[in-house]
Amino acid sequence: MGQQISALAVADQTPADEAKPCPDYPTYRGDDLGATPDGGAALHASGTTFRVWSPAASAVTVRVFAAGSPAQAPEPQSLHELAAGPDGTWLAHCEGVGHGAYYDYLVHFRDGSCRRTADPWARAAGVNGRRSMVVDLARTDPADWAQDARPRIPDNKLVIWETHIGDFSNDEHSGVPAAHRGTYLAFTDTDTSVDGKGEFPTCLAYVKRLGVTAVQLMPFYDYATVDESLPRSDPSRAYNWGYDPLNYNVPEGSYSTDPFDGAVRIKECKQMIQALHAAGTKVIMDVVYNHMFAADNWLERMMPGYALRRRADGGLANGSACSNDVASEHPMIRKYIVDSVVYWAREYHIDGFRFDLMGLIDVGTMNAIRHALDALPNGASILMYGEPWSARRTALEPGTILANKRGMPYLDTRIGMFCDSTRDAVRGHVFYQHVPGYVSGAAQDYASDIRYAVDGWRGSRREPASVGQLLQYVSAHDDLTLWDKLCAALRPMPSGRDYRAETGAPADDEDIAADATQHARAGLQEAAGAGRAGDAGPGAHPDTGGKAGCGDIMRAACLAAGIVFSSAGVPFLLSGEEFARTKHGMADSYNSPAALNQLDWRRAQRFSALVDCYAALIRMRKENALYFGGARVAVPRTDACVVFLVGDDCIAINPTPDTRVQSTFAVEAPGPCDATRRDAPVVWTRSLCFHGEDGCGKVHEAGRETSRAADRGIVMPPYSFAVWHRERARD
Repeated sequence: MGQQISALAVADQTPADEAKPCPDYPTYRGDDLGATPDGGAALHASGTTFRVWSPAASAVTVRVFAAGSPAQAPEPQSLHELAAGPDGTWLAHCEGVGHGAYYDYLVHFRDGSCRRTADPWARAAGVNGRRSMVVDLARTDPADWAQDARPRIPDNKLVIWETHIGDFSNDEHSGVPAAHRGTYLAFTDTDTSVDGKGEFPTCLAYVKRLGVTAVQLMPFYDYATVDESLPRSDPSRAYNWGYDPLNYNVPEGSYSTDPFDGAVRIKECKQMIQALHAAGTKVIMDVVYNHMFAADNWLERMMPGYALRRRADGGLANGSACSNDVASEHPMIRKYIVDSVVYWAREYHIDGFRFDLMGLIDVGTMNAIRHALDALPNGASILMYGEPWSARRTALEPGTILANKRGMPYLDTRIGMFCDSTRDAVRGHVFYQHVPGYVSGAAQDYASDIRYAVDGWRGSRREPASVGQLLQYVSAHDDLTLWDKLCAALRPMPSGRDYRAETGAPADDEDIAADATQHARAGLQEAAGAGRAGDAGPGAHPDTGGKAGCGDIMRAACLAAGIVFSSAGVPFLLSGEEFARTKHGMADSYNSPAALNQLDWRRAQRFSALVDCYAALIRMRKENALYFGGARVAVPRTDACVVFLVGDDCIAINPTPDTRVQSTFAVEAPGPCDATRRDAPVVWTRSLCFHGEDGCGKVHEAGRETSRAADRGIVMPPYSFAVWHRERARD
């Protein structure tokens, strides 16, 4: 599936350093790399075939252990030499070694060096992933796993909700049993509520109430930065998002109830997916094939100088800002990535994949993944999308093009991307925290961008090949949450009260925003006054500054939600965005305490009206397929208001403090393909309208109101988002 692209095209599309050429090694085409137990009824008494690819090795030894922890089994039970096989592989069949045996490799090289490594192709591992495990995957299937099926959800009903497995249930008020908090099994507790009182649902019950149709889970392959051997209650146990891959094909052990048994994490991971499927929700896996946890990793130990990108001078490329970019374009690494994705889809019934820093993966590999997934039963329904950017410049050989924004024309049109253009137009610049966007103080200047954004940027230089490629969003795990960004844009210096969304008198000096943001503020002061002039957004309201609570922030949040959910493409939201989630100004909380990152379920209950607002928007998407890809027809206006038609709905957005009116003459004017003007009377029915009120936390959803064409105007209250539906009047 690799693409033949000229060096000139590459230079035009993907600026990069010159790369050291790929080593000239043979490519193995087989599908049996790793440890494969013998088949048959007597599996437990049979042996295992071990095969690895290490073309530079002079000898390979597999060591078998009784346990996965060096503390439990410091010495191997047996050693077995592998024989050289075809195309750079090494092979051994070991009798009496079966399910539950742990192992690693000693790889010898011609220069006399020897490297110990776990198996890069392993599908199970012991505690902390330092030893691999032989696994009979059939033994890890939960009850009725064979009947588990991917929910059939059409593209026009997709709503993606991103969460972290620990964040989902770590809160002591989640109602989840203590033994399950922060684990895969929390998703199997289907009837939880805040403090177990039954008044407000949490976790899976909450997901069902909200109505999202896909849950994107932050990395849950085995990653390196959490010590799985420590109990979850141990205060010294670290928290991490998981963007540091250790074993790509093994579930993370810290989310299991027993990380010492390599089979437990697999079964419990499958139980989590099974429970989400039973709730009618797709499961999307966040995957990180652009870099590994360190330059010294299992792939590099097995195949030195091959797995990572290197500049012409031999130094490691650093497009990931981790100094260890994966060389996805190298044939055996491409095969590794494709096989890994297909394995998760087939064995774990994963419904979709979100690619971290997709802009560092070459388009040939991305298209090969798409082709391989399509070959699976119902594989065409499996989602693929990612971040079309990188952190820095990488190193490439001529003829390689990356899956970044410039490379999107080379990608299959069913590979999507996050639309940061919409994000920044709605809420303000992502890297300059105090710079406002359309909903937070710069409405007039961004109104034109919003008109393009809601139509999926069609007709602009940012137009995608298909609106289905666009994930429309205003917050994700990276950068500030939506609430925190609005606090930064609408306050000269956000206070703790702003982040907590409290009403009342101005904060005391000691209540200023969390210390975590102070280091960034010095570099952002010049941006604080950089908001663009024009029609005032919510930031210009007299209650700015915390004197009357956070009503202005709530209004901005409501408008942002309305824009995302009325836009063409696929709506995406960070879990908790719908109840004003805060991290107290921390923009990159990847290794901050779990208490800062976890979903606050009492806050969700407190902001239940805002949750209801999001639920109403989700229902709107599900009930009208045109919201996914239907053309938006913008109604000409010279102020900051945005009014547009999609089918028989008229969306009216007013980000100003004044009541505005939209003439129904302009709304009902004939389109460019209409032969004659429609003269039949029209009734406009307002089906949805909301805005944040000064009390903060209340969201007004209007009852059904009508405005006949004779009224010659649709009224737009201050700071409002409204949906009006067009119907023909009856005689």
